[in-house]
Amino acid sequence: MSKAGFVGVAGRPNVGKSTLVNAIVGAHVAIVSERPQTTRRAIRGVATDAAADWQLALTDLPGVQRPRDALTERMQRRVEREIADSEAILFVVNGEQGIGPGDRFIARALLQVNADTPVVCAVNKVDRLNNAETAAVLAQTAELEGIDEIFPISARQGTGLRALIDKLVELMPEGPFMFPPEQRSDLPSEVLLAELIREQVLRRTRDELPHAVEVQISEVAHREDGVIEVHAQVWAETESQKGILIGAGGSKIKEVGTAARGELERELGGRVFLDLQVRVRRRWRKDEGLLDRLGIE
Repeated sequence: MSKAGFVGVAGRPNVGKSTLVNAIVGAHVAIVSERPQTTRRAIRGVATDAAADWQLALTDLPGVQRPRDALTERMQRRVEREIADSEAILFVVNGEQGIGPGDRFIARALLQVNADTPVVCAVNKVDRLNNAETAAVLAQTAELEGIDEIFPISARQGTGLRALIDKLVELMPEGPFMFPPEQRSDLPSEVLLAELIREQVLRRTRDELPHAVEVQISEVAHREDGVIEVHAQVWAETESQKGILIGAGGSKIKEVGTAARGELERELGGRVFLDLQVRVRRRWRKDEGLLDRLGIE
């Protein structure tokens, strides 16, 4: 009998949750950035081994945080809902930074949301530690409340992932696959394309731009010559942010567009013409109607 179920991936911002989900799924389903709070939506990646007869639906949750505005309130509600509905929780901590107040806050929050759900902890980035440092952070992690088992891993290098996956599969109930074996994400195509573009914006603006940028796909058209036209709007909250996004002589947005087009072509499997328009939309993170349209539940 096959085994299948949902795994909520929780942790502080910027501990490597998206990188870990992509590594387990074997595809680029969650955007990755060195900056915290990159993930806004609960992104579900689907990992399937048809030969071994298992499927994991991993939900890469926004970093657990105290809400500050309508956007972060929605993000936090989604975190709590997904955790409550999961068969297991994969709690990711940054081994390089060690256990801090944020990790202890999340461990307690997981117990409050659903104390009966097993929690497996992945201590990430151990490739950057020596043996003594690894042992020390594993000992710190063992002191967290509600942790059932701990796995030292490197999501970037793939170290320790096999044992972690085997444990998650062990925790899944018996039942049929929830998604077709070839499916890697449940994100709507246009949302995934927008996220791939936003990833390139974050990578190329770094500390110049706060988390005030959103991307929305306005049109995807298939031309007779086989080229796929993708038209997207990149939103900033102020004119100064718009200027940073565009860059001198349009250099920054051209750089973003070139990198993003490559990612879209890999995702869509064909040549892409990408049109990016930068717009100012003030206080969009507080606009409930807009957040609805963006699919940030």
